Parts: sequence; C-alpha cells; structure tokens
Amino acid sequence: MSQRVLIVEDEILIALDLAYALEDMGHEVIATAADSREALAYAREGVDIALVDLNLRDGPTGPLLGETLARDCGATVIYLTANPGQVSRDSSGPVGILPKPFTDDALAATLRFAVSLREGQAARPPADLRLLGRRAPVECGGREPRL
Repeated sequence: MSQRVLIVEDEILIALDLAYALEDMGHEVIATAADSREALAYAREGVDIALVDLNLRDGPTGPLLGETLARDCGATVIYLTANPGQVSRDSSGPVGILPKPFTDDALAATLRFAVSLREGQAARPPADLRLLGRRAPVECGGREPRL
C-alpha cells in the first residue's frame, strides 16, 4: 500500500536519491525537509512514514524531531543516520535506526516493515534495522516480544 512519506535530510543529493527510490517503490513523497521547522510544517499536512536524519541544518535536532513526529503526528518514524549512537535505544516513539550507508534493498525492506506496522500486522524486522523502544509489534510466535 502506498504511504505518504516525509524525508528529513539536509544533504540535498541524499534527499533526492531517497525520494526517487521511494517513488519507485510506489510511495508518495510529500516533501523533503532540511530542518525541524520545515519538517513539522509539512507533517501538518499528514504523514504516514517519516525518514529522519539526526544531524540537520538546524543542528542535532533529529532525535527530538523524530519523537515529536511519532507522538504528535502519528508518523511511523525511522531514523537514517551514520551516527546511531546519538539515539537512546529506549526511545519509545520512533521504530528504529537504519544506519548509513544502506543499500536500496535494506531501504525497501525497512519500508515494507514500516508499512506492516502501520497496518497493524506482525512482521519480522529487516536485519539492517536496529529497533528502538518497546512499541513495535514484531513477529515472535504470537507472544509479546521480550526486549
């Protein structure tokens, strides 16, 4: 199912590459934003999935932005970063971290997982995705996951 995706990335070439890849997967890229203010403005128009870098044009604001997008906008948030240590593994809003650099296959698998979560389906997270918090339902034989 097509999702409305917000890309939050201050490196324009990376943002454009992500946008093309997501559109090829059949998703609608609602916008690319380079900082928190832009991202929140676009999110008000409705967003399903947000791909958020940690270090943006306005500084290392990605972790707080991701929490806000998940909590206040209902977005399924995936951090895309070369600095995964900047995010607390106890973060309860965003789903996980896809470390940079990543392959197109890893991105596609991560998006399929995010769509499954949005649709309330149990799914196995892709190997490259580092899960955060305790909110993501994952496939584990019908039991609640023990994290």
